[in-house]
Amino acid sequence: MVDREKATEQVYQPAEDSHLLAETTAEQVANLEADARVVDVGTGSGYVAATVAEATGVDVLGVDISPLAVREARDHGVTAVRSNLLDGLAGPFDAVTFNPPYLPTDPDAEWDDWMEYALSGGPDGRRAIDPFLDDLPRVLAPAGRGFLLVSSLTDVEAVSERAAANGLATRELAEESFPFERLVVLELTHAE
Repeated sequence: MVDREKATEQVYQPAEDSHLLAETTAEQVANLEADARVVDVGTGSGYVAATVAEATGVDVLGVDISPLAVREARDHGVTAVRSNLLDGLAGPFDAVTFNPPYLPTDPDAEWDDWMEYALSGGPDGRRAIDPFLDDLPRVLAPAGRGFLLVSSLTDVEAVSERAAANGLATRELAEESFPFERLVVLELTHAE
């Protein structure tokens, strides 16, 4: 039997970054059609997926590599499946959200639990962001929009450059500043 309290300690819980992404996305996609397809990558507790679903009335699929996160998201009423980023997902999706692990971490650090995995972005903070950007065009509907939370610690310009290399245009939709970093929600669309 899984100890629910212990499992929750291994799942990323909503924080400032989650709130910024959820509120921005919900505002931006409030007018989605009822049959729109939306996926929340790295759903963690399911907070972003649930917030967007509530604001739009659209079912939002949550995906996460952690089986503990999938279970917790389901406990919060989110349809969730286990997936590494966009692997195994077939588009097109009208909206894709992602609050990635973005904290730069020592390349020799060992990830021995799911919470470290949820926070650790690798040496440049883009361990999960780069493969996400490489695969997003495959699943994003022609008029679809991605919403990516990034930090100044991960180099927002480098993220935008990687997106452009994959045929995606970026636009800053929202930001929140803290003493040690600036959080930004980037909108990602197919470049014209």
